[in-house]
Amino acid sequence: MSHVRYDCTDGYATLTLDRPDVYNAFNEEMILELNEALRRARDDDDAYAVVLTGAGEGFCSGADVTDMPDWSEQSKEEYGAYLWSVQNVVRQLRNMGKPTIAAVNGPAIGAGCDFALACDVRYVGEDAVLREGFVGVGLVPGDGGAWLLPRLIGESKAREYLLTGKDITPEDALEFGLAADVTADPLAAAQEFAERVHGLPATAVRYTKRLVDPQQDFETYCERAIEYQWECVTDPEHEEATQAFSEGRDPDYDREFTP
Repeated sequence: MSHVRYDCTDGYATLTLDRPDVYNAFNEEMILELNEALRRARDDDDAYAVVLTGAGEGFCSGADVTDMPDWSEQSKEEYGAYLWSVQNVVRQLRNMGKPTIAAVNGPAIGAGCDFALACDVRYVGEDAVLREGFVGVGLVPGDGGAWLLPRLIGESKAREYLLTGKDITPEDALEFGLAADVTADPLAAAQEFAERVHGLPATAVRYTKRLVDPQQDFETYCERAIEYQWECVTDPEHEEATQAFSEGRDPDYDREFTP
């Protein structure tokens, strides 16, 4: 791939958006590659978690308007197909069976902000910024931002950011619980988190992620929990984890890499 780097080491995959000269703004080719990289991470048995970050000083500054077709000369169907592919990055991050972690090392603007919001956990750099800046250029948050942000920080505060396009600073992100931490090295923090996740029973981690669903009612949660818990109870890693706990030692899972 030309614009997305894929690396799987130490039990997790790191996807790096690689157009640093434009703060990793995406063109059509990059979106296709990112979708493919996410599918690869989904199917990679050696990846127990997925880290998304950007090369250089940016996370993702949204669409590269200098490297896009003139949409006014295209059909609605053509534009819809393109926007669907951008939305599908958010869709894949949300639906990934493995934990997803955003290392927001610089500006995350527009759809780039939505990519970060779609991840399960965010580590934000001290000089980074998240911005739903669509209204400023006469657009709506077409990639999921107006759905994601209210669920993460509450409807009233989300409306403030969505309707004005003002910056979400690192301090704001931490205060609202949007960021797990603000750090000088968000990639190192994200990778450390990924390694910690890899050191836990994988079935339990993946089903725990599925249970975190604000849209479900409590009875649905309980029904799903019975199914998921049974899968965990019959999982060999659960047996090893409980045996190790009773013996006062670290668990030894049957994997090539164990933190």
